[in-house]
Amino acid sequence: MTTLSIASVSALAAAMALCAGLIVLLFPLLRRYALARPNARSSHRIPTPQGGGIAIIAATLLVTGAAVAITPVFGPLSRELAVVAVCTAILAVIGAIDDIRPLDALPRLILQALIVAALVAALPTALRVIPLLPWWIERALMVLALVWLVNLTNFMDGIDWITVAEIVPVTAALGVFGLIGALPPDAALIAFALCGATLGFAPFNRPAARLFMGDVGSLPIGLLLGWLLVRLAEHHFAAALLLPLYYLADATITLLRRWRNGEPLATAHRSHFYQRALDSGMPVMAIIRRVILLNVALAGLAFAVWWMPALGIPAVVCGGALVGYVLFSLDRHTGSVAQRS
Repeated sequence: MTTLSIASVSALAAAMALCAGLIVLLFPLLRRYALARPNARSSHRIPTPQGGGIAIIAATLLVTGAAVAITPVFGPLSRELAVVAVCTAILAVIGAIDDIRPLDALPRLILQALIVAALVAALPTALRVIPLLPWWIERALMVLALVWLVNLTNFMDGIDWITVAEIVPVTAALGVFGLIGALPPDAALIAFALCGATLGFAPFNRPAARLFMGDVGSLPIGLLLGWLLVRLAEHHFAAALLLPLYYLADATITLLRRWRNGEPLATAHRSHFYQRALDSGMPVMAIIRRVILLNVALAGLAFAVWWMPALGIPAVVCGGALVGYVLFSLDRHTGSVAQRS
């Protein structure tokens, strides 16, 4: 094994152990001060502690910092990585505040946009994803795309293990992309650390969950995921599009459907495909299995694109068909139950 491989696997294991340990330590406080009470968007029926994302983000950043400090392969801390870490921590704080005392939609969105803009400004000047576009238009589109990814990661965290089923396969794939040279070493490190921290959180969020992630976790996870995907898209745009395609499709189609129906977009709802399937009686684990298998398949297509770039368009079409099939299976279950009733 290479030094990078050993450091990455070690980071995954360390982040997993640290996250689980922090949750055990924090659990009494979260149970006392951070109960999530059921509302119109909730899938749970009894008050459940939230805030597990504190441990996920803390473990990810602490392990990343320690690895950069003690492992020569990562070199000195770069300005970009420092900005990513600071932006992630600030967004986690905003998420924690929102968990305890919900913020209005507009100031929350403005804060998110400012944080994302700071992160995009820290990207290498030479980084291009769509070289045909003027540089400033591309950067503006990056900000919009990352703000949407931050929010849709938060929106999609609506049932037990759904974020685990998304983030673990995607970050594991991103980490492997780093090992084969498609991502910078520091990006690979963060991917493996985030994957490990999410695995450390998983036992506590397993249905029926004893702990929720909260906005303190979902918002900064969306930010980290967006940064990793931008770095991958620099050389492998189709692969970067394939990895988060399920989350992108479910959240975007749901938003457009609510907009078409004249529903308020900023209010809590249960309109996502997986939520509608759950409400119609599909077991949580049946949904989770579909999401995990879909993400593994999308990761396989992403690696196929890396291996043979000419497969980019066919792979995206195939990935879109797989996502469409899963969304259709969730929607069909909802429709069949509605017909029987």
